[in-house]
Amino acid sequence: MKLDAISIITSDMPAAITFYSALGLELADGGPDAAHTEFTSGSLRILLDTEAVILGIDPEWTWPTGGHKMSLAFDCAIAEAVDETFAQLTGPGTEGGDPVAGIVHEPWDAFWGQRYAVVSDPDGNKVDLFAALNS
Repeated sequence: MKLDAISIITSDMPAAITFYSALGLELADGGPDAAHTEFTSGSLRILLDTEAVILGIDPEWTWPTGGHKMSLAFDCAIAEAVDETFAQLTGPGTEGGDPVAGIVHEPWDAFWGQRYAVVSDPDGNKVDLFAALNS
């Protein structure tokens, strides 16, 4: 047995695709008008499903409340890339539009030896950006 995919529920497929594409994930299937979209990241798949897909599986499903239950963490390889990725995600979008991510915690040098930042995707899911400080 192996972990094959992580599924994320989205209320805005086009915005979610823009966000996860900006993190360097490769779109493998689906798209802005699809109810299900897949990205690849090495051997792991990231799945985006609309609320309609989830309600089709579980008609009693509702959005979780009270804070996040998990987050994704992206290794940016070098400390400078944490700041660059954070700026790319939280700065003005294409043609001066809205940012693709929300700011949770601006980049900082964490006591555990990493450059670290936290953003949120369009649905409020937390996404960590990190790299070793000595890289």
